[in-house]
Amino acid sequence: MPKLSKHLIVTSHPILQFGTSRFLQAHVDLFVSQALPMNQALGKITVIQTTDSPESSRRAEALATGAGYPVRVRGLRHGAIVDETIACTAIGAAMHAASHWQRILELASEGEVRVIVSNTGDSGWRLADGDSPALLVAGAGAPLSYPAKLLALLHRRWQLQPEAPLSILPCELVSRNGTTLAAIVIELARQWQLSGDFIAWLARQVVWANSLVDRIVSEPLHPVGAVAEPYALWAIERQPGLVVPCEHPAVVHVDDLQLHERLKLHLLNLGHTVLADLWLAKSAAAHQTVFEAMNDAPMRTRLEAIWRDEVLPVFEALGQQAQAEAYLVDLRERLLNPFLVHRLADIAQHHAQKKARRLAPVLALAASVSPQLSLPRLEAVLARGS
Repeated sequence: MPKLSKHLIVTSHPILQFGTSRFLQAHVDLFVSQALPMNQALGKITVIQTTDSPESSRRAEALATGAGYPVRVRGLRHGAIVDETIACTAIGAAMHAASHWQRILELASEGEVRVIVSNTGDSGWRLADGDSPALLVAGAGAPLSYPAKLLALLHRRWQLQPEAPLSILPCELVSRNGTTLAAIVIELARQWQLSGDFIAWLARQVVWANSLVDRIVSEPLHPVGAVAEPYALWAIERQPGLVVPCEHPAVVHVDDLQLHERLKLHLLNLGHTVLADLWLAKSAAAHQTVFEAMNDAPMRTRLEAIWRDEVLPVFEALGQQAQAEAYLVDLRERLLNPFLVHRLADIAQHHAQKKARRLAPVLALAASVSPQLSLPRLEAVLARGS
């Protein structure tokens, strides 16, 4: 169990974060850190470790000291080399959900917490059989799943501070992630037969933000820290009452996330998965990186053909070809970053699920907006190994 108890003095931390991932360290946490000196952030962050993995525990222990950590930003930006190390000091406290659940409940019930951020991984929203309404009783332990944890926190908030503003900004790579997470939590509240007034409060008072995160964070630093590319984006959909952790050049407020979601999913994520599929098919070097794949002529040619002949025509049919081509200019520079050790073996994890999530929507969209368009290469990738 993590040894975090000596670091539990928490003051002025209006942001509660579920997850210790290197992505959050080099994205949301770094943005808040850079905004704090300019008075453009709400305040510091309390991080909640949700797993029992030794790696997460080491990160949480280092974060709990409040000493900060390095983020090394390396890559190309408009043709120029970027290589700098930035100290991130946004995290003021860290706790373990199982060890410090009562203190976490106390924090969440206080009006000071105005934003909850999460990045809980591909399976983080999966419900757990061991979760039940009994966990809402005072003194009960922490629920197992993130949706149940969030429901318990929100139930306590409703009981003690129902009028205090609260925005929830999931960073999981799920389309319309705020709307989706709200539906999961509200359905769980119904299954637990919680008060109708509470369920109405969940839907009307809590702001569930849809957002899209985009940054390649390729390596951890130990015990805490990360290596990331220069490019960064956090696109957040506007809605009444929304509170964000900070203002930052990488934080973009938009009226509709759909274009940003399509660009990332159909070009970046699809590109990664196509390269991973080619790597699997040819049994290439175990540690081949994205940079190396982009400098492998047959692999690069195959990917470029898919982008040019099968994906860009879909954007053209949508009237969004110019935006897609501009995104591709930046994307090629990102994928040709010689500094990031972004291994195809890592991208290839959960490959079948990623193909279904990243490639199938392009085929479905093409069938809808351009029925005459043929996508044989994408169909072959999707069919291979299935």
